[in-house]
Amino acid sequence: MNRYPKIDLTNATVVITGGARGIGAATARAFSKRGATVWIGDLDAALAQETATSIPRCHATELNVTSETSWTEFLSTVAISSGSIDVLVNNAGVMPLGGFLEQPSELSKLILDVNVHGPINGVKAALPGMLEQVRGHIVTVASMAGKLPIPGMVVYNASKFGAVGLSLALQHEYANSGVSFSCVMPSAVRTELSSGATLTGIPTVNPEDVADAIVNTVHTRAQQVSVPRFVNPAVALMDAVVPERLERLARQIFGDRRALDGINRNARRAYEDRVASQTVASQGGAE
Repeated sequence: MNRYPKIDLTNATVVITGGARGIGAATARAFSKRGATVWIGDLDAALAQETATSIPRCHATELNVTSETSWTEFLSTVAISSGSIDVLVNNAGVMPLGGFLEQPSELSKLILDVNVHGPINGVKAALPGMLEQVRGHIVTVASMAGKLPIPGMVVYNASKFGAVGLSLALQHEYANSGVSFSCVMPSAVRTELSSGATLTGIPTVNPEDVADAIVNTVHTRAQQVSVPRFVNPAVALMDAVVPERLERLARQIFGDRRALDGINRNARRAYEDRVASQTVASQGGAE
């Protein structure tokens, strides 16, 4: 039996970070279809507003997830217009690919700031209100890269391992509070984030598949959900029973160095340029 107070999505206020595009935009549409009032926050305020205008009961404003001040301003805007928050989806993330030693320190810092401190800031901003109302649900969108290390994604792996640990530890710390925590872990998703990467042989899903899984956690309150669902149990089984030498052989056959050697930089340039601009802005202290 579900021990958490029911959240009726037809009367709920849902906040989604990184909602201007990709998984975030698909999640906004999914919650809106179920009657929720949706707020999307994104560093790209213009695109966020454009996305929101295409979705019923959806609003948008600028949000820098790495800034506590930005979070305070964002949630104040939400509260004035829509009242208390029922669901928070920590979705914003960045995924640079390439060799560990070749990755600039500023870029490594950005990955950790967005992918780890972003969710931390979001939980710290939204959780007090949820505890006060003794009801709420927080979803952190991590990745199967938070369970499965991959060459060419070292710092991204570290950030997603951190995001998974954050969500699981929060679930235990606030187990009797009325607030639940779910970690959703997609495999490869057909979004700009994976542009230029070779996805052949990898379980690959659409943003809408991830969005449906996120919405479903409001009802199940599952601690961990992979998309596709079989991936997380398969990885856990592999870790438990497969000897390291066989795992290394499987990785060679599978081609697990594709994030190092199989990237089409031309196809990925637009995404990398956008991440680079974020890195420059963060160095300048921009909010």
